Amino acid sequence: MALPLPDDVAMLAELKEVRRAGLIRLRGRALPALEAAAAAVVPAAAGTPGAAVEALLRSAVARLDAGTLRTAAEYTLGIAQGTRDWPASSRRVRAASVYGVSVERFRKDQEVMVLEQVAEHIVRLTAETAGRSSGAAAEDEDGAGTHRVVEIRAGGRPVRVTLHVHPVDLLRDVDVVVSPSNVYLALPEVYKSSVAASLRRAAAVLGVTGDVLADPLPAELRRWAEQHGTSGRAVRPGTVAATGAGALTGQGIRRVYHAAIAVPRAGTNDYDVLPADVTRAVSRALAVLAEEHEDHTPPLRSVCFPLLGSGRGGLSYEVSLRAVWAAVEAELARGASWDVHFVVRTPEAAALVERIPAGIRPAHARRPTG
Repeated sequence: MALPLPDDVAMLAELKEVRRAGLIRLRGRALPALEAAAAAVVPAAAGTPGAAVEALLRSAVARLDAGTLRTAAEYTLGIAQGTRDWPASSRRVRAASVYGVSVERFRKDQEVMVLEQVAEHIVRLTAETAGRSSGAAAEDEDGAGTHRVVEIRAGGRPVRVTLHVHPVDLLRDVDVVVSPSNVYLALPEVYKSSVAASLRRAAAVLGVTGDVLADPLPAELRRWAEQHGTSGRAVRPGTVAATGAGALTGQGIRRVYHAAIAVPRAGTNDYDVLPADVTRAVSRALAVLAEEHEDHTPPLRSVCFPLLGSGRGGLSYEVSLRAVWAAVEAELARGASWDVHFVVRTPEAAALVERIPAGIRPAHARRPTG
């Protein structure tokens, strides 16, 4: 039986509770998402209240990049030596000093980023545990697990779509992954928790000590902009910029298609994403795949889509999937033979993809976060 992936929103909320309480006050607190992940990842520590959660936190924080990010996380959660019994306010002051910012600035900005990164690594640890526990049964006959096949019909013929239920940077052996981008084709910083940031981190070339030797995705996007005369200005929503995959080639991923769908909202840190632009970007991504698939050996054949715009873009899962599927279905109905994949993080999103053959249910008002 595959292990369910934790919900990102619940995980982040519980990490904030841990930050407030500190490690020595975890007993008796309701932390269902953390406890479920801990029971899966570190079952040996489950006998002592709070011990499994603490072990899980230490494992996740140990995976953060050494330096300010990891150090700030250690102080924030009370994992740093001698800080278990520190009050939350003292730990926040010390963590803010790591970044050299005021406590208030740290609370509003870096602290949220730090906790999001810890949450992402907890999800990743749980996904890896699920993969190990399910083994070859990841695509078992009842459809459970981190990889599932959805049988559909498009253009009167049967088509198979593969569904991945795990973080995007765990993707393996798919030729092309489509990554959401803003219209300036500017990638988020590596410490963010978005799909684009995760792919940027995974594509980076690291030295033996973990130092970043090359950050190829933003470098290739800058070259793409220069070649197409768009440096320093926005491209039209729906534009797709194709780049190499950097270190992701070691996972069998050969190309990253950056889909410009997010339009920055003036005077804010928010974006607007229109479903029509998502559909346009997916159509363009499939067109780029058709243009360049024969330029590679072996030819490009498979492509994977996240639910574009369902993070900070604010689209619900249903609206995003409708917009993506409209373009995919049209391409398959025309007889295209691409091997199509979807990658999602939550059981709710996975259930929607699995319902494609019966028709995607009407969109609701819910706006997912992340």
